[in-house]
Amino acid sequence: MPSFLQPYRAIVWIAILLLGAVFGTTAAGYFASRSALQHDLADRQLPLIGDHVESVLQAELRRPAAIASMMANDSFVRDWLLNGESDPDSIVRYLAEVRQQQGAVTAFLVSERSRKYYYADGTLKGIQENDPQDSWFFRARDAQVPSIVDVDVDSENINAVTVFVHHRMLDRDGAFLGVTGIGLKVETLGELIENIQRRFGSRIYFVDAQGTVVLAGSTMRQLHGSLHKAPGISDIASQLLHKDSKPAWFEYRRDGRRILVSSRFLPTLGWHLLVEQDAGALAVPVRRTFLLNLAIGLGITALTLSLVLLTVRRHRQQLDRMAGSDVLTGLLNRQAFDLVFYHARLDAERSGRPLSGILFDIDFLKQINEAHGYQAGDEVLRKVAQLARSTVRESDVPARWGGEEFIVLLKDCSLEQAASVAEKLREAIDLHDFSSIVPDRHITISLGVAQHEALQTGWAFFSRLDEALSKAKGNGRNRLQVAPAINDAAPEPA
Repeated sequence: MPSFLQPYRAIVWIAILLLGAVFGTTAAGYFASRSALQHDLADRQLPLIGDHVESVLQAELRRPAAIASMMANDSFVRDWLLNGESDPDSIVRYLAEVRQQQGAVTAFLVSERSRKYYYADGTLKGIQENDPQDSWFFRARDAQVPSIVDVDVDSENINAVTVFVHHRMLDRDGAFLGVTGIGLKVETLGELIENIQRRFGSRIYFVDAQGTVVLAGSTMRQLHGSLHKAPGISDIASQLLHKDSKPAWFEYRRDGRRILVSSRFLPTLGWHLLVEQDAGALAVPVRRTFLLNLAIGLGITALTLSLVLLTVRRHRQQLDRMAGSDVLTGLLNRQAFDLVFYHARLDAERSGRPLSGILFDIDFLKQINEAHGYQAGDEVLRKVAQLARSTVRESDVPARWGGEEFIVLLKDCSLEQAASVAEKLREAIDLHDFSSIVPDRHITISLGVAQHEALQTGWAFFSRLDEALSKAKGNGRNRLQVAPAINDAAPEPA
């Protein structure tokens, strides 16, 4: 295999396997008889179309379910309920932001304690157990699963669907607090139905438990109503409305044509998915079927390989970025900084321009961790990193040195200029309000500043920085200490 293909060897094998599968299955279909194709339609093609439609439907439900779960597990929402719902405007603003950010039809919260219905535009009447319109809340409350799904279909547009996901909210002890919910428009499902109908000639539609058509493609609009009253299919309507989630196929006659129909129950929605096709459509020349299936297979294979290749490239790029970055702060990590310092030192020695550094750490971060937890300490580290990045010069290179220590490499910068930058950084941290993270703490930093001397080793330079930082901390913290210039490099460690 050529060397340039070595990183993508797995993708090459996947391509070979996919292409082999496409040609193999298409060739097998080409030599199949009409009778075998009819059985294949009933036993494989129609159920597979149903699987595809169901998988897309589940994918569409995944996003509103994730949003509803995020709301239900939001510590702000939980604490607001536990604290007595004292500021309704705050939760209304929260719901309005969720609705706007997610492009939702609505976002809402119902409290078990007060039975109030909060939504993005205010507060509605309380939830009543004897009101049929509020039954969804009590179904969600008593459900054995975290969330339930309801679907609303526009009576004027049978392809317009709004999905509502209601998620149970519990406190830390597992007690029921209320229900969060989100409503999102689902447009992909209608487009998928139309695309499949054009590609395979199948007809796809959904019916409720009573047999009423609730969602259908354009070719089945005439069935808008009950299956029990539709010509032909009314004879098997009761059989189609089975409660098995596994697909089962039936047949009926309409206008003298034999129709095969696959039916399955979707417990998530309480609907039945029906996929049907004329058996006579298989009279189309087998060669045309062969060419069509081949083109479809190659197209899907090309799309799959393109997506896999794109994913692999992005993953490799992400790994390359992560290898040189500190996960917590987003700054360079120590290994990446060592490489930057090595090249900067060589450049400074060639050009004769000064090279300086600032080593600083956060004062009493250990006490913050002990008093407020490591999550608060991590937030302080992230915020200090952001302030450092925005305060130092654009040409300076900040990095995470380790623990609560940070380092900044200042290219073409004298010791006096470095001290000025360090003081600016100290003031920025000293004046910043960290009360949202640690209300009872004033965050400060101590800094050591040094200029790299000619022919000085990296170890000696960093030792001088560390010694200056130690003096700054010993002198009372929240201050900087400038390392004096030296004539000779510090001795190498034994």
